[in-house]
Amino acid sequence: MTPELIMSMGRQAIEVTLMVAAPLLLTALVIGLVVSIFQAATQINEATLSFIPKLLGIFIVLILAGHWMLSTLINYLRLILTSIPDLAG
Repeated sequence: MTPELIMSMGRQAIEVTLMVAAPLLLTALVIGLVVSIFQAATQINEATLSFIPKLLGIFIVLILAGHWMLSTLINYLRLILTSIPDLAG
């Protein structure tokens, strides 16, 4: 195993992680921003107000993008597991 190969595998792992986590994180970010603007405009300072919309938004994104996220992770795992003999030899 060369250092270049290890760095390439690490970079690819980080890319897959970011691709899979991005829809959920962006959803939570946008919903949190909208709720914060609403709270600032109405002067409602309730910390739990953003929890339910974020939870529902993330649940909807999981329903819509869950298949893609799971297939991306499975494809990456398949790539890693099939490359083990090449790495050992």
